Amino acid sequence: MPPTLALVLTLGFISYLFWRDVRERPNVTGALWLPVVWVFIICSRTLSQWLNLFGVTGFASSSIEEGSTLDAVVLSAMIVSAIFVLRRRQISLSEIARENKWLVILILYCLLSALWSDSAFTSVKRWIKMLGHPIMLLVVFTEPEPEEAWARLMKRASYVLFPISILWMKYYPAFGRRYETDGALHNVGITVTKNELGVISIIFGLFFFWYVLQAWPKRRENASGKELLISLGLLSLTGYCLAKAHSATSVLSLLLGAIIMLSLGLRFVDKERVGIYAVTSLLAVLTAQGLFDVFGHLVELTGHSSTLEGRGHLWEVVLATDHSPILGAGYESYWSGERLQSIWSMPEFWWKPIQAHNGYIEVYLNLGIVGVTILVGVLLVAFKKCAGELIHRFEWGRLMMSYWAMLVVHNWTEAGFKGLSLMFFVFFCVAIKLPRHVFSASAMQPFLLEEANNVVYGSVELEVPSGRELYALSGSHQKKALCDLF
Repeated sequence: MPPTLALVLTLGFISYLFWRDVRERPNVTGALWLPVVWVFIICSRTLSQWLNLFGVTGFASSSIEEGSTLDAVVLSAMIVSAIFVLRRRQISLSEIARENKWLVILILYCLLSALWSDSAFTSVKRWIKMLGHPIMLLVVFTEPEPEEAWARLMKRASYVLFPISILWMKYYPAFGRRYETDGALHNVGITVTKNELGVISIIFGLFFFWYVLQAWPKRRENASGKELLISLGLLSLTGYCLAKAHSATSVLSLLLGAIIMLSLGLRFVDKERVGIYAVTSLLAVLTAQGLFDVFGHLVELTGHSSTLEGRGHLWEVVLATDHSPILGAGYESYWSGERLQSIWSMPEFWWKPIQAHNGYIEVYLNLGIVGVTILVGVLLVAFKKCAGELIHRFEWGRLMMSYWAMLVVHNWTEAGFKGLSLMFFVFFCVAIKLPRHVFSASAMQPFLLEEANNVVYGSVELEVPSGRELYALSGSHQKKALCDLF
């Protein structure tokens, strides 16, 4: 097929998907486009990289430490816009902070660590960018229907990410392939590296797998049948991109997430004993790993044993050269200055690493033992939250639990708890817990109930008598007091 024809067909397919999305009139506000654009940027390339891709130079970053001024301005403007949306919705950030103590401690400690960083200004700039993740997620989860908002976020971003990735890899290799530091030509699609392509493939792939599981029982209904076909098509696109990425860690992580998702749907699995299952499984895996090196054999089967050996040597070097074991080098500060040049000067690291290729070691290098301890606390609290969701909102709970397991495993060979990565974005999604009352009456719009009912709206449960109005988020012109409901 000629590249021009492939481009036209791809753009037509993307246009159809967005046209169908708008036609369905989902119960989400226009503010959801902020998180959609945010996810698209962190999944693909920064604005300066997009401009450079099409020949507009002069906006690229001058160094790893400095970054691009244009990117900083754009991302900061998006964060400020999201904060404005949350203020209009009159969300109680103090209540959210009380429900997420461990997560707040982690965020504040990251900021505090800038004090002992070699470049405090750079560390703070990176911290502000990281703060965009939870802020964008709060915009998503304060939509009228949070789960629907998450689904629309993932769908809308995928409409562009995967069709364009496949188009570039097949017909525009100058954009979709690149020579990486190992000298080999890799498929990167719309991302920058093959590992990033693998990450977006498994996160979106697990979402569409979850979505297909819900749509399958309703496949005989006309609208649901079409939605199922589209979801299966997008799932196929993510699978194709994952295969082209050749990322062993991503494949194993996706398989684990899918197995957990299917297992949680079995009738004989007691949802209240998920913690016991998790501890038992962990002990079994550790025992098998210690006796038979299961992970090593799996990696050998995928042909990535040499890559893992290179990462193992990198771990030894960075751990041996770390001089701040308690507090770390400061948030996002280890890979800079003399430390970075010292590692790059070693002949075995001709590929110039800029991360530890292990999320836990990366956190240790930047935030020390204190940071790793806080991170483990956040992960444990997030697991408890996901287990609770399995009882109260099963479908949402098993998606979050699958993501949680994927995060824990994938960070063994990739540093996902850092920067503007989709893995870090999903980490906040799994970890954030919303309080029961986060909405204010002044930001609500009424609809009429036909009979008395207990209504669960987001995290809020109200007992509303018949003939009364229940308020849904949107429309600041609605000023009735919530007490009028009763």
